[in-house]
Amino acid sequence: MEAVVVTIFRSASTIKIPLFFFLLFATTIGLQAQQSNEELAKAAQNPLANMISFPFQNNTNFGYGPDNDRIQNVLNIQPVIPFFKGKLITRTIFPLLTQPDFTAESGSKTGLADINFTAFYAPKMKGITLGVGPILTIPTGYEYSSGKWGIGPSLVILVMKTKIVYGFVANNVWSFAGDDDRDDINQMLFQPFFNYNFKGGKYLSFSPVITSNWEAESGQQWLVPLGLAAGKLVRVGGKLPVNFQAGGYYNVVRPDFGPEWQLRVQVQILLPTSIL
Repeated sequence: MEAVVVTIFRSASTIKIPLFFFLLFATTIGLQAQQSNEELAKAAQNPLANMISFPFQNNTNFGYGPDNDRIQNVLNIQPVIPFFKGKLITRTIFPLLTQPDFTAESGSKTGLADINFTAFYAPKMKGITLGVGPILTIPTGYEYSSGKWGIGPSLVILVMKTKIVYGFVANNVWSFAGDDDRDDINQMLFQPFFNYNFKGGKYLSFSPVITSNWEAESGQQWLVPLGLAAGKLVRVGGKLPVNFQAGGYYNVVRPDFGPEWQLRVQVQILLPTSIL
């Protein structure tokens, strides 16, 4: 009899785990049904939205390398998870890098580059959305890792209007530990964004990722792209919202080794709820 009770208890415990995720998914689907495509599209453009999202952003860089004739690809897997009703937003970026093999005329290698983790505190404010917090660079130890731990401040400011969402994301990372034989890190990222939304969840987006490597030589520090993207919020199966976006950016300022232009394609799965 005791063995039967233990077996039933274990079975119930095993059922609880998938049941929890099923209830969570069912709840979020219900919340999504109450929101229009326009509302969800605008929420997808908000880095501090109170929703779980799973963006898969693929960046293909053309004209890369010393002769500007190779292709580099970076797939950023960057889950966004809010806690405490959206007061704390975490974003983790796992970059899967496909780098040309410059020792040969063709070919490339793929590996995991350094992971970036950011946690934003987003206090309630009127008229503006603000998020501040630390960004941490974690060396993966793989071939494309910097071998350095890095840390720095990160900031998000945005304004959301009826049809327009605009603002910026900025951070700077300095290395503080790691392999002494590797170069130090001192890198800045500034990403302004301006999105104009249409009916049905369609939108246009201007969102260049401007970077500077302060450790590089003069004239080799900046990467400044200009371009435009278009996107649309669709409901897969009639319920699950997925944000699709594609755009192109030309690098008007770049280091000698940097790419000439970039094709950016993103698929973002939305689950409008927070964990706690």
